Amino acid sequence: MCDTMVALPSATAAGTLIFAKNSDREANEAQHIVHVPRQRHEAGTDVRCTYIAIPQVAETHAVLLSKPHWMWGAEMGANEHGLIIGNEAVHARIPPQKEPSLIGMDLLRLALERAVTAGEALEVLTALLARHGQGGNCAHTGRFEYHNSFLIADAGGNGWVLETVGREWAAQRVKPEEGGVRTISNTYTIGQSIDRSSAGLVPLAIERGLARDGEGFDFAGAYTNRTRSRFASGAARWCRSSDLLGYGRRLISVEMMFDALRDHGAQAARDRHWRPDGVMGGAICAHASWGPQRRFGQTTASWVAELGNGKAVHWLTASSAPDTSLFKPVLFGPGEKTVLPDFGPAPGDQYDPETLWWRHERLHRAVLEDYARRLALFRDERDRLERAFLARVEGPLRTPGNADKAGEMIAEMWGEARLAEDRWYARVRHNPVMTNRMNQTSNLYKTHWLRLNRIARMGK
Repeated sequence: MCDTMVALPSATAAGTLIFAKNSDREANEAQHIVHVPRQRHEAGTDVRCTYIAIPQVAETHAVLLSKPHWMWGAEMGANEHGLIIGNEAVHARIPPQKEPSLIGMDLLRLALERAVTAGEALEVLTALLARHGQGGNCAHTGRFEYHNSFLIADAGGNGWVLETVGREWAAQRVKPEEGGVRTISNTYTIGQSIDRSSAGLVPLAIERGLARDGEGFDFAGAYTNRTRSRFASGAARWCRSSDLLGYGRRLISVEMMFDALRDHGAQAARDRHWRPDGVMGGAICAHASWGPQRRFGQTTASWVAELGNGKAVHWLTASSAPDTSLFKPVLFGPGEKTVLPDFGPAPGDQYDPETLWWRHERLHRAVLEDYARRLALFRDERDRLERAFLARVEGPLRTPGNADKAGEMIAEMWGEARLAEDRWYARVRHNPVMTNRMNQTSNLYKTHWLRLNRIARMGK
């Protein structure tokens, strides 16, 4: 389960495009930040995706990806031209294909490697769907097949939503005149206002008895599997993310996007003793809990990008749970020299303190034992440090021709973030769990996390 958001330049305080996504997957399904340089390929070669190989193009663009460790594709990413994409699982009344083909994360990476603008990415994605379809198991453990939706944006201030059912699709442009803000979640969101669609979209709905010939066509109304979407809390989270961004009622900043990705829903906002134990509801920031709904309900990576007006700054957690993480900057995109820290070795599905992702899990899982009280031990320091990072990016880092200093400063900020998380972990561990009626978690919750830790071979 995921949530993706974009604010066009007309809706932001700095007149830039701001994009954000939380990637929600299984709790032990570590993600890795990967930079793939621009490459040329020999004619007639194939590219091996997660399950199938397809013909390669002559040249692929440089990409920055956040990808689950086991797959070829990515949950979210950007390319050197300022194109950025996030995808979502969506559930239709027509079952998804089980036979392995391209999965949604493969489609996302292929579009980033082959397109320059949001409009071109839409063309690439729909052409790949027409030729190869989509299908195959998207779960790290067990089985989970689904259709996909995509939020596509570029540094030029263009945005598209693409929602699919098998090889069929509907697309809607993100329009400045309609507020300039758009979010998607694990539910279909395009109704009757369709800007582009596949030729077979409406005929398929009529053939399957999902729509009537001659009547106004509502894409979401016809295709949504409401039981599955409700089970995934897709509609609730879509409403929550839409409300957080205000749909044109206020100007969005990068810091506001950080807050949106850390949101736990309206109930949590009212309850200072809230804890992540039970159903997701409208939570944008998801922590794994008991029950089948929450198996894929852990935010395993978060990303905020600011593009345009000479900026191409990507703010990455490179870890789970943005509420217990720091957003840290990298430079990648049009007009920028690529400035990346050393992301370290790729994580797997078992605890490895040498990897960024698993090192942070010590802190995250310790906080979950007494969520409200332990998060309060470092939340203010987290926010102060992020504000300092934002200010430093706006200072010497923005000076043209200052690439060496930019690299040093990026490395310094990532190093400071690591030391801060180590400091917070020690602080948390020295504050024993307080058990009382207000913060007591359920036995189901405790058992679930003990099992996850045992599978990951992760002790205290």
